[in-house]
Amino acid sequence: MSRSTFDDDNILARFFGKSSNYTNIPNNLFKEYNVKKGLRNEDGTGVRIGLTRVADVVGYEKDEEGNVIPTDGDLLYRGYSIRDLIKNRQGNFGFEETCFLLLFGYLPGKSSFEEFKTSLAARYELPTGFLNDILSSPSTSLMNRLEMLTLNLYNYDNHPDETDVYETLRKGINLIAKFPALACYCYQAKMHQMYRRSLIVHYPEPSYSIAENILHMLRLDGKFTPREANLLDAILVIHADHGGGNNSAFTNVVMGSTGTDLYSAICGSIGSLKGPKHGGANISVSRMMKDVVAITAYNPEKEQLKKIIGSILDGDFYDHSGLIYGFGHAVYTLSDPRAVILKEMCKGLAEEKGWTEQYNFYCEFEKTVKEVLAERGKKILPTNVDFYSGLAYSMLDIPEDLYTPLFAIARVAGWVAHNIENKLYDGRIMRPATKYVGDINEYERMKDRV
Repeated sequence: MSRSTFDDDNILARFFGKSSNYTNIPNNLFKEYNVKKGLRNEDGTGVRIGLTRVADVVGYEKDEEGNVIPTDGDLLYRGYSIRDLIKNRQGNFGFEETCFLLLFGYLPGKSSFEEFKTSLAARYELPTGFLNDILSSPSTSLMNRLEMLTLNLYNYDNHPDETDVYETLRKGINLIAKFPALACYCYQAKMHQMYRRSLIVHYPEPSYSIAENILHMLRLDGKFTPREANLLDAILVIHADHGGGNNSAFTNVVMGSTGTDLYSAICGSIGSLKGPKHGGANISVSRMMKDVVAITAYNPEKEQLKKIIGSILDGDFYDHSGLIYGFGHAVYTLSDPRAVILKEMCKGLAEEKGWTEQYNFYCEFEKTVKEVLAERGKKILPTNVDFYSGLAYSMLDIPEDLYTPLFAIARVAGWVAHNIENKLYDGRIMRPATKYVGDINEYERMKDRV
């Protein structure tokens, strides 16, 4: 049957348009049945869905009456502040130390840390023939390809469906070690096959940290400076986890609670992280700032910058959403500690690479956004991690295609840690409830239907 005689899209649209089961559910029903829309309380805070000792996101306090009291933000891994973990890193191996902390629950001694790094490095290499598969089958979406390759690693595991705590840990460390190569080679394959870019493959160096190896595998000459690697290492540390309530970690725990294999659970997390409301937000910041710079260059007049920011808020500029990307957060109220850390670290690399003008522009834009919000009588939103991560990636010559995959490289550690923790304290399948508020209908025979 030809397309002209069978228009599938119009038929499906007609079926959908006739349905009364997709009309909006009135908001008052959520309150009537005490249903937390979006798993949020009425004051915007998240509904508690579990207990964890892995990580904590500190963004506010509550008084005796339950009112939210804004505070400066902090991010705790196993009770350690992210600021201390960043400040006291061992060279460019801070991410490796963070992985150890998240997975095992304590900071390693010197000999334990060396053994852990050796264990990770031994897993850098991909299975025989795996690289050829990556290079021969590129995808327009690196995150989708990362999901497929993760599932493919299932086939190289002698016991892929074993889900006890030790096996989950073993598989998780293997994925942490291999994700950098998977992401970098997916990008190289896409650029080569779809855009005819030169293909040069650098194999992971066992002596390099994960941050160093990412830069080594991405760049044609494989070279990088210590400060560049140090900034990327910090980015990986601050993205390694964000509490058990973030969408991708929650997805992982929900899937893991069914008893499914870790590879499938990690794929669920990757799919969650891909979303522009989660891991893809830094791309929106980057594109917004490019559009702003296209009009203003890097030295706009104050009033011009205010006018552009006002246009974004009014939905007249960029994507017409009315959102200023890189500002605001579901938990942080006064400050996002990750943004504070990245802002300071970007300053040092900007000075080294001659990006001071761009860095100063970001700082001025940040300041002006808050001024415009104040002038309009709106809530002053904290700058979030996505605002400065895009600038950091640009200075590191990391392409936009890899922004979210890099997030995934870091977050595997947190996903695995929460998966293991849930296995330890709760073996039940996660099964929340919903309330049916639709019609009750009597069945009609087909001959009686309209």
